[in-house]
Amino acid sequence: MKLAAGLILALLSTAALSYGFYVQHSASGKLPTLAVRHPLSSLRSLFTNWQWLAGFVLGLGGWGLYIIALRFAPLSLVQATSAGGVGLLALLVRLGGRSLSRSERVAVTISVGALVLLGLSLPAGIAHAHAPTWPAPLGWALASILLAAVAAAPGGAVLRPGAGLAITAGLLYSAGDVATKAAVDGTSPGYLFVGLLLVCHGLGFVSLQLALQRGTALATAGVSTLLTNVLPILAGLTVFSESMPGGAAGILRGLGFAGAILGTTSLAATGHAGSPGPDEQTESLTPSQMPSPATANSSRLAGNSPARADR
Repeated sequence: MKLAAGLILALLSTAALSYGFYVQHSASGKLPTLAVRHPLSSLRSLFTNWQWLAGFVLGLGGWGLYIIALRFAPLSLVQATSAGGVGLLALLVRLGGRSLSRSERVAVTISVGALVLLGLSLPAGIAHAHAPTWPAPLGWALASILLAAVAAAPGGAVLRPGAGLAITAGLLYSAGDVATKAAVDGTSPGYLFVGLLLVCHGLGFVSLQLALQRGTALATAGVSTLLTNVLPILAGLTVFSESMPGGAAGILRGLGFAGAILGTTSLAATGHAGSPGPDEQTESLTPSQMPSPATANSSRLAGNSPARADR
């Protein structure tokens, strides 16, 4: 009963998070350019836009459901259930009137199929999970933060617009999820993991807001969602000792991991679905150069406009 409740909560969580991502991405294209150098004006632009705020609140609700789900089910199983969010995101993009390219359809199909395989394999290997001591989850989180820094700087120069920041957000959010599981399980010292999850989710929030204005929904929220789900599954199997099963279940899980990585890479490299962010072609502007929302929309339609969100 507890496991079933956890999975139902995970499904509700991913539905709320995916729709929140979609709403925020739609709203971000109507806002002035967000800039890290001007945090107060950027935050004011976000929190005074009712459409974006609605998506943000919906996403917060989804995160709350996720935390509760971790009380009832193992991290890897909760994440595998939640990982179908990228398929829901693709559906929302399609229902919004925007077509998916062939490469994006293939990438989404591979990703969702891979995560289904992971989900099918997980019941065979989660019975003996236990709460780790603090060095393992802390080491995982710190390594994720280091990789996030690489994706934000050198990685962002070679990936599609917004993809580097989306990978950064996914890495940070996944580190926050590992810290959340450690805190929920009572790993000592608890204050360390509460502080870590707040820092990771805060930095992930900033990264994803910037990504959503620079890329498409699938290349940003899609990539971030996949990493946020795949990496904690790996952490569940290693850090939290949710061991790999033998036989056919082990093969399914290995194929699932390979497919999830392939799908994530494909989305980052080829994502074009949805409305591009206003920074798809130019660099961020200073406040004096920022266009009004109406001007930004007109410029974007002409192809000359500049560079989202909870989880």
